Amino acid sequence: MAIELAINENKCISRLSSNVRMSGKVLCSGRSRSIGCRDISYATQEDVFLGTLTVRETLTYSAQLRLPTTLTKEDTDNIVEGTIHKMGLQDCADRVIGNWHLRGISGGEKRRLIISVEILTQPHVLFLDEPTSGLDSASALLVIQVLRNIAHDGRIVVCAIHHPRSDVFNLFDDLYLLSGGETVYFGDAQHAVKEMMPSSSGSSTNLTTSEIKARLVERYKASDNARNARKKIQEFALLEENCSTSNASKPSWSEQLRTLIRRSSLNICRDIGYYWLRIVFYILVSLSAGSFFSNIGTSNSAILLRGKFDGFIYGLMIVLSIGGLPFFSEEIKVFRRERFGGHYGEAVYVPSNFLSTLPFVAAISISSGTILYYMVNLHRGLSHYCYLCINLLCCIAVAETCMLIVTILVPNLLMAIGASAGLAVIVMMPTGIFRRALDLPRFFWYYPMYDISYVAWAVEGQCKNDMIGLEFDPPVPGEPKLKGEMIHRNTFGIKLHHSKWWDLAALASLLAVLRILFYMVLRYKERASSILHRFCATTIKHPFRTFHQGSKPS
Repeated sequence: MAIELAINENKCISRLSSNVRMSGKVLCSGRSRSIGCRDISYATQEDVFLGTLTVRETLTYSAQLRLPTTLTKEDTDNIVEGTIHKMGLQDCADRVIGNWHLRGISGGEKRRLIISVEILTQPHVLFLDEPTSGLDSASALLVIQVLRNIAHDGRIVVCAIHHPRSDVFNLFDDLYLLSGGETVYFGDAQHAVKEMMPSSSGSSTNLTTSEIKARLVERYKASDNARNARKKIQEFALLEENCSTSNASKPSWSEQLRTLIRRSSLNICRDIGYYWLRIVFYILVSLSAGSFFSNIGTSNSAILLRGKFDGFIYGLMIVLSIGGLPFFSEEIKVFRRERFGGHYGEAVYVPSNFLSTLPFVAAISISSGTILYYMVNLHRGLSHYCYLCINLLCCIAVAETCMLIVTILVPNLLMAIGASAGLAVIVMMPTGIFRRALDLPRFFWYYPMYDISYVAWAVEGQCKNDMIGLEFDPPVPGEPKLKGEMIHRNTFGIKLHHSKWWDLAALASLLAVLRILFYMVLRYKERASSILHRFCATTIKHPFRTFHQGSKPS
């Protein structure tokens, strides 16, 4: 087996830009392969992991998501332990990877962890994007030595690397040197310097860089190395066969779902900023609002106060949901890396994300709802209390789903925070608190914003839950008391043709629709972007991408 060094003025092994389309075939041992098959793995340059997990936990969860179901738990554990020892991660196996508040492993250890995740499935070909980038000389040498050991175990290892030190360069078997997309040299790494030395027949000291490059490209085209490479490609083309499917079965959807729920729940429990800190803030805000609207009563002035209370509470719940954006962003990055590697798909991630966060959203809703219910002295009754908590749960869940969608659609975290804040303001405006629903401008604010604003449905349902059945003092003493139903129609302009449970059902339906939209955005965003760039795309055609087990890639 060979470990090959690929050097380019830019990245030569990486994801293509969104405005570039690439066509061709991937052949391994003369057989067609897809980019996501288990025979080929790609280790990215980005060290994106869940920082609260240890090295062993990260590898174990990755193995459970990808290894065949025919393996027992003991077999899986043995593979994980063997990978840890092979990559020299024994000393940090039980240390957390590290995040914003937890000190973790070093950069070199993270780089070896990236490789460890990719070699769990024992791929025939391993691509690595700049595995030594950002590492000191000792760490870089250690990473390349580990890769050399993997290559000598019967694997093909291809690295894209920039300016390697001499001790690192000497560990490579072959060199593939590119410049401007053209091959300058492809052959034995130790013979590269001799092959590219200027000939003694003419001086090259006065040549420009472009002229030197042109000479090297022409020299390679006329060399034996180039002829041998073309001959090998033609041989593989004649040997092409249909892709054979592996007998090993991947974990089922339900097994991957359980694994992701366990991993995500563990990450949330350990990361104090994901939900624990926000739960504290929700409780503090609830205590502040409870004391501010304490014992609101049923006086005539309490009519508007109750409406303001509902709008104030649900508005704050949305604003506090923005605090989860940094953690949503990190989780999305991990998902994208794992989806790119073929670990699992969107159909598993979307429900696992919802189910793993549901207990924490329920904790927020119950704690906040209980505090507000008793401090403000809302409409008494078990059904009214349960409705308040369930309504809060659905509203927060919808708000967080919107934040997830925004996180995917915008390119960075700062823009996501700004866009989420703007979205929160827009959905709060048609709630009927700032202006009666019946008086809203028909264009945009009533149709469609009033119908699709989850805050409007939540506030309307809570107003019905709190005020219907109560009687309030009239503005003039001695007049008949005002019923909650009349106040809804005349003061807040809320229609009573459906009950509060229909409002709750509409909120739950919005949650389901947004979760489906979340799935669609995850699945088709990149495809939609490529369609938009289709007309300005650069077409790169390579007739064959061939790798042969036991020979050099070409």
